[in-house]
Amino acid sequence: MASIYIDEDVGRDDSTANGTESAPYKTLIHAFMQHAPTDGNQYLTRKSQTEPTEEGASKLEWKPATKSAVKKATNLYEQRKRKAAKEQELAIREKQEAEKRQAILEEAKKVVLKEDTSLPKPTKIRLDVTDPAVVKLGSPESETPGTRVRVVGRIHRLRAQKDVIFLTLTDGYGYLQCVLTGDLCKTYDAMTLTLETSIAIHGEMRAVPPKQHAPNNRELHADFYTIIGRAAGDKEAITTRVAPDADPQTLYDNRHLVLRGETASSVMKVRAAALRAFRQTFEENRMLEVTPPAMVQTQVEGGSTLFKFDYYGENAYLTQSSQLYLETCLPSLGDVFCVCPSFRAEKSLTRRHLSEYTHIEAELDFITFNDLLDHLENVICRVIDLTLAEPATKALIEKLNPDFKPPSRPFKRMRYSDAIEWLREHDIPNEEGKPHEFGDDIAEAAERKMTDIINQPIFLTHFPAEIKAFYMKKDAEDRRVTESVDVLMPGVGEIVGGSMRMDDWDELMAAYKHEGMDPSPYYWYTDQRKYGTSPHGGYGLGLERFLAWLCARYTVRDCSLYPRFTGRCTP
Repeated sequence: MASIYIDEDVGRDDSTANGTESAPYKTLIHAFMQHAPTDGNQYLTRKSQTEPTEEGASKLEWKPATKSAVKKATNLYEQRKRKAAKEQELAIREKQEAEKRQAILEEAKKVVLKEDTSLPKPTKIRLDVTDPAVVKLGSPESETPGTRVRVVGRIHRLRAQKDVIFLTLTDGYGYLQCVLTGDLCKTYDAMTLTLETSIAIHGEMRAVPPKQHAPNNRELHADFYTIIGRAAGDKEAITTRVAPDADPQTLYDNRHLVLRGETASSVMKVRAAALRAFRQTFEENRMLEVTPPAMVQTQVEGGSTLFKFDYYGENAYLTQSSQLYLETCLPSLGDVFCVCPSFRAEKSLTRRHLSEYTHIEAELDFITFNDLLDHLENVICRVIDLTLAEPATKALIEKLNPDFKPPSRPFKRMRYSDAIEWLREHDIPNEEGKPHEFGDDIAEAAERKMTDIINQPIFLTHFPAEIKAFYMKKDAEDRRVTESVDVLMPGVGEIVGGSMRMDDWDELMAAYKHEGMDPSPYYWYTDQRKYGTSPHGGYGLGLERFLAWLCARYTVRDCSLYPRFTGRCTP
């Protein structure tokens, strides 16, 4: 009978121990795993450093393991033996299956597809083409033939059954279900298909059988295909790289792959449609598009949010807004707008802030403040109407935001002072946890809560001059406030900021002085008041915030192709 030693204090359950008195194990179960109890071994245990002993007794005395300890260790030992046996059995089975699959794949390599030249020449189409004049659908049973087509795309979904493979292609324009049967399923390429593999498929377009569903209720019955670009599988498969439950930072790192998903690509398509609608709306209002510079040497919205860089030895900044340049265009070009990036160096990680965003800005000449508000309401409603007038875009919005309803007119108009009273009445405190007071810069959370409760678009107007930009025109009836407006939308908050601009030279010079700003770098802006001034105003709309409202996205980051925010400038 061999003696196996276990010291619970100094023993080791690793390769440095062998169960001898000089190199004992730490646990009884590990000793069982190394020296099976069925071999008639004796297991001696001790706690050489912590076990209490009687006076005069040695702490180093070895004792046989107790019956309860042996029983517990035996149960664990039997469990581990069964688990090890199952794992070994599974490994053997997996090896056999792998060898079987490899044999099948080797056999599949011998299957070579050849296109049937007796078939009609295929018509190449995009996947969204449904025009019956181009693509005629055959009957599901193939009694009436359909148009033979050639399509190219990437595999978006894949489902393999016995003797048939269903795959859904996408090409950025639409989706198409394709059906592979017969020898088409027996090739090496068919057996190793992966999501995102690019492929060309020839076949007959047919209507989907009754009670079955597919994009546009049609499917392509393939007669020939070729692999164009094989996509990675296994550990590098796209579903592994961008799993739905992946950490947000992992998804941002792999934004180029996320964009292939239906949700992200749908938002980008709505974004493009909204931009088209804005440009059409401005065109209808006889507004000219201009492209101001992105590199500037003046500030618009406060120096703390400027991105500074060296410009040939001089200080320069990425623009916060193109507004000042748009104002200079009014005398010669009439009402103008631009669609350009703006940059804000706010170290803010809220769900509605970006460091770079698409800024839709406009300036209008010879107007009143009410004209500006009416114009804004018209633009927003017209853009929504134009966007929803496109059937494909409307379908995307309905899928992204099923509850969306175009805003009703007129928009609610609320003065800042009335909003302060509303917040006090509804016990919504300021950032310090105190009741709001006139002069507070209403915080984002309070503003959004108010908007969500009212649940309709709001023109929040007449903000105090002290919390607004230096160039905003003061209200003639209350010099404490400006002729300014924020457009607030439920679910996202502010999407537009606008105002009338100071048109008096002396008043603008006083504003520079009040802000402690040197007016000399702004000579080109101030000159607008010197050479034929006029009452004018304008606004800036954040496209990503507009889309977050339209598409019901939680964060504006989902509405940017490659979002830039604090700590993120890749990929």
